[in-house]
Parts: sequence; structure tokens; C-alpha cells
Amino acid sequence: MGNKVTTAIFPVAGMGTRFLPATKSVPKEIMTLVDRPLIQYAIDEARAAGITEFIFVTSRGKGALEDYFDLAPNLEEELRSKGKDALLEVLHKTNMDSGDIAYIRQHKALGLGHAVWCARRLIGDRPFAVILPDDVISAEKPCLQQMVEAYEETGGNMVAAMEVAPERTSSYGILDVEKEDGNLLHIKGMVEKPKAEESPSNLAVIGRYILSPSVLKNLDHVKKGAGGEIQLTDAIAAELDQGRKVYGYRFAGQRFDCGSKSGFLQATVSYGLARPELRDDLAAYLKDIVPGLG
Repeated sequence: MGNKVTTAIFPVAGMGTRFLPATKSVPKEIMTLVDRPLIQYAIDEARAAGITEFIFVTSRGKGALEDYFDLAPNLEEELRSKGKDALLEVLHKTNMDSGDIAYIRQHKALGLGHAVWCARRLIGDRPFAVILPDDVISAEKPCLQQMVEAYEETGGNMVAAMEVAPERTSSYGILDVEKEDGNLLHIKGMVEKPKAEESPSNLAVIGRYILSPSVLKNLDHVKKGAGGEIQLTDAIAAELDQGRKVYGYRFAGQRFDCGSKSGFLQATVSYGLARPELRDDLAAYLKDIVPGLG
């Protein structure tokens, strides 16, 4: 039903103040989870889902993020001369071909909806994905790939969904569900950051979206909402008002909120334990420092 999704927007303009002083000089998106920057996990997930065009919505001070995707000929030559082929292969996976990647500046921090709107001229009239690198999702089949496969059957708009504790609904966009069809949720409404007692469910929108280009037109008219920002949730909810479909997708996998220190630490432990060459040492250390573990 839906057109093929080949373009993704990565909103990476945030200041990362929760990680100061590190983010004084290092963009949060290239802080490392084990040995790969957050942004690399997002790029790898996008590629697995068939994305071939990558749009980064950045801001002042993100030069190191842009440099990360450039070729590093001196480093490559050094590795090649020393026969470090495995490391050379790792390095090649970080390269982006000329023309595959574009950078758009968001000059004012006006919210996620505004960041996506900044890329409207590059999107045109095609459906597109949005990936928030702060949300790292560990899954056997990458989350966006799960969604793209479902979207090919449904078209419309689709957001990743997961259950959160009722007292946490005020931190998320929350779905008002009409009916459930396996992992697919038919949505009749969306509310940004509702109080627990006013929340229509405890199903929260997580940082993966597949959106119709009409969402960008809706963003032309969205007023500042929760937190004084232009909310992407409001523009997606407007799709329902205009008679278009919005689906939630209950993905298989574990999501880590790497926008928070505790989430970043949890992800580091989880991804560390998943690495065969690190697992034994890390597990032994954790058992040693946490009485009763294991």
C-alpha cells in the first residue's frame, strides 16, 4: 500500500545538557555506547530497514558529528599498513557515500516537530522515517525494519509504541487506541505528555516514526504545545482529524533511553554483556560489586 520508505530524518540539534560537561565539546550523538557512537546504532538500524538517504537536522557546535561520517584516509592507510583488516572493516562501516547524507540547521530549539519541519524541502512528497538516536533499541530484527515491513501492508502513518508505567505518561506522547491487531494498534487519538489521571492509555510513542508528507504540511499550522515547543505528536494527531490513518506498532525489543544518564549506563551494561569478548569479564565484575547478583 505505502510507497517505499528510503529517506530518514535524524533530529540531532539538541544541546545534550544532561550530559554536561562532556557535551561542552562532544555532541551527545557521538558519545560511545561500548565502542560505537549513539548515531552509528541509529544509522545501522536505518540501513537495515532499507534507508538510503540520511538527513541530519543539526545546530551550531555539531561539526564533530558531521566529521564522523567523512573518510579518514590517513587513519585507513595506517591500519592498512599494519595489516589491521578487521579494524579497517569497522571503519568502512562508518563511511557515508557523497550525496547520501544532508545536513540542515535548526537555528532555534523549537521542538521535535520544528526539527522535522526544517527538512521539508528535502522530503518533498515522499513518505519518510524519523529516528531519534537517544532511543537505542536492542532487537533481533531492528525496530525500524519491523515497522517498515508492517507499513508496506498498511500505508498511512506509523509510530513505535511501548508500555510505560502509568506515572511516566507525562513524559511521553500517549496513544488512544481504537483496537489492537497483534502488534498493530489502530489509533484514534494522541496526547502529548498527559497527566497520569488524564492519560488515555499507558502506550507511549518511542523515537521511531514512518510519516506521510502531509504531516509536514500539518506542521505549517501547528501551534506551540506542551512545553512551549512545536510537537510532532500534534501534527500526527491532525492526520486523524483529516481522515488519514495512524497506526502504533508494538515492536519486539528492548528500548534504552540514552538521553538520560541512567538509561545510558543500563544500555552500556546490556550491550557490553551481549559482546562475547567482553561478557565474561564484565559479568564477573558485576557479580563481584553487586552482592547477590547472578
